[in-house]
Amino acid sequence: MSRAKVVEQHLFDKYLRVDRLPHIWCPGCGIGILLSCFIKAIDTLQLDLDKLVVVSGIGCAGRIAGYIKVDSFHTLHGRAIPFAVGLKLANPSLNVVVISGDGDIFSIGGNHFIHAARRNNDIMVICVNNFIYGMTGGQYGPTTPYQARTSTSPYGNVEHAFNLPHVAASCGAVYVARWTVLHTRRLTESIIEALQKKGFRFIEVLSPCPTVYGRRNNMPRGLDMMKFFMKNCEIRNFEDTKNIAIEPGEKIIIGKFVDIEKKAFEDAYYELIRSVRGY
Repeated sequence: MSRAKVVEQHLFDKYLRVDRLPHIWCPGCGIGILLSCFIKAIDTLQLDLDKLVVVSGIGCAGRIAGYIKVDSFHTLHGRAIPFAVGLKLANPSLNVVVISGDGDIFSIGGNHFIHAARRNNDIMVICVNNFIYGMTGGQYGPTTPYQARTSTSPYGNVEHAFNLPHVAASCGAVYVARWTVLHTRRLTESIIEALQKKGFRFIEVLSPCPTVYGRRNNMPRGLDMMKFFMKNCEIRNFEDTKNIAIEPGEKIIIGKFVDIEKKAFEDAYYELIRSVRGY
C-alpha cells in the first residue's frame, strides 16, 4: 500500500520567497523576528498583497525586501524613503512600507527621513536599530550608544546617539513607537496599528547584533542582548520623546509615544490638483 507524501508547509510560507532561504542573518540576529512580526501583522489584517509594497536600502535589515513575497525593492544605500515616496505619489492606492537599518535610514538617508516626516508622506517606516553598521564591519553610526565599543571606536564612542522617536515626532510623524524584538506581541500590535493609519508612521525596533556589536560590548550572544532588553527596558506609553534617549546605565524607554491624526501629503496634493483642474 502506497503512502501519500506529506508536504510540510509553514503557515507563513505564502508570504515568503522560500526559494531564497536559508537567510543570510547571523545566529542571534533579531531581524528574522521582526520579519515574523511583520508577516503576522499583514496576515492578521488580511492585507491585499497586490497593494502592499516593501522598500529597503542597503544593509542587514534591507534583506527583508528580498525574502517577503510582495512587490519589493532593494534600493540604493540611504534612498529607500524617496523611492517609497515616489511609489506612493505615482499610485496612492498602494500601502508602502520601508524596512531598513539605522545606518541606512538615519545616516546617509537622514535628510530624506526628516523631510518625509515633515511633509507627512503616507508611508510607514520601520527602522531596525542594532546600534551599529553590521554589514560593513561594525563601525559606529548615528545610533551607537555613548561609550559603546565598535571597530572604529575601540576605546568607546564619544558621540551621543540620535533619539530616533524624538527625531520622528519633532519632524511631524503621526505615529511613533519603539519596541524590541523581545517584545514580539507588542511589536506586532504596533505594526498592525501603524498599517491602518494614514500619514508618516515610524516604528524603531531594537535588535541584537551579537556578531559585531555584542561581542565588543560584553554581549557575545543574541540571548545576552535579549536578557539585556528584558532587564533594562521599561514601557512608558505616550512618554514625551525628548525624555527617551538611550543612555548608558539608564532604562531604555519603549512604547507607543505618538498617535495623532493629520492630513497626509498625498491627500492634500491630489486635492490641490483637482481644484486647479476644476474637477
